[in-house]
Amino acid sequence: MARLPFSLLLFLFIFPLLLDVGVSKTLKRDVKALNEIKASLGWRVLYTWVGDDPCGDGDLPPWSGVTCSAQGDYRVVTELEVYAVSIVGPFPVAVTNLLDLTRLDLHNNKLTGPIPSQIGRLKRLSILNLRWNKLQDVIPPEIGELKSLTHLYLSFNNFKGEIPKELANLPELRYLYLQENRFSGRIPAELGNLKSLRHMDLGNNHLVGTIRELIRIEGCFPALRNLYLNNNYLTGGIPSQLANLANLEILYLSQNKMSGVVPPTLAHIPRLTYLYLDHNQFSGGIADAFYEHPFLKEMYIERNSFRPGVKPIGIHKVLEVSDTEFLV
Repeated sequence: MARLPFSLLLFLFIFPLLLDVGVSKTLKRDVKALNEIKASLGWRVLYTWVGDDPCGDGDLPPWSGVTCSAQGDYRVVTELEVYAVSIVGPFPVAVTNLLDLTRLDLHNNKLTGPIPSQIGRLKRLSILNLRWNKLQDVIPPEIGELKSLTHLYLSFNNFKGEIPKELANLPELRYLYLQENRFSGRIPAELGNLKSLRHMDLGNNHLVGTIRELIRIEGCFPALRNLYLNNNYLTGGIPSQLANLANLEILYLSQNKMSGVVPPTLAHIPRLTYLYLDHNQFSGGIADAFYEHPFLKEMYIERNSFRPGVKPIGIHKVLEVSDTEFLV
């Protein structure tokens, strides 16, 4: 019997493997979860989610907003982005069964109700974007179990209660956006232990307490660049220790009930670029070092109790940056 050529034998060996890769299926757990989500979201996404397999099947493409990746012999859902389509209803709990998610973006919809406690199951999640919805209730402490989280966007909702100290358990967190909610109580000083945190926006809430309480941990906020605490009910003065935040570029304290003098040490923050102190109860004067700062572009000091003759900087050129969010 004639022997088959080696090249043909090699092809007969490899072809089934290639065929097997070509027909790899999506993990049943993810298929079930996405179809449950599809049923709960309603008609607004149904027309783009065709077929039974969210990762695509045969000639059918993956569902819009769904990103899948190969994991062994299966495909798993790693990203879910369904935003600005006016989804109405409660947060789809089935999302928490997508255990390989790294990005969840449901922003600019009309989701209501609380974030389910099961959110803590998404251990691989790095970006959670739920801003611009109508979510409410308290943030579940289980959100502190998302150890891979780098970006947390919960702004422009109706969350209430205290900011959970469990957020300090997120070692990779870089961006924390909680502005425009109804949070109350004191800001957890434990947040100062977040070594990677660059931007924290807690503006437009009902927070109380003092900045001294926030920075009482030695070496706190080592990477923080932007700190927004505007439009709350903070009291007390600006502690000189705030100057220890050497990377700070934006400090936004407008519209609070703070008082006392502005410590000259703030002018020693090397990268300070924007300083907002307006609409408080500060008194005294402004050190010349602020006017001589090489990077300070604008400082707002109006509506305080500074002594006559203090020159405001930038009073006629208001810079709107409080709603800026850096999503990557």
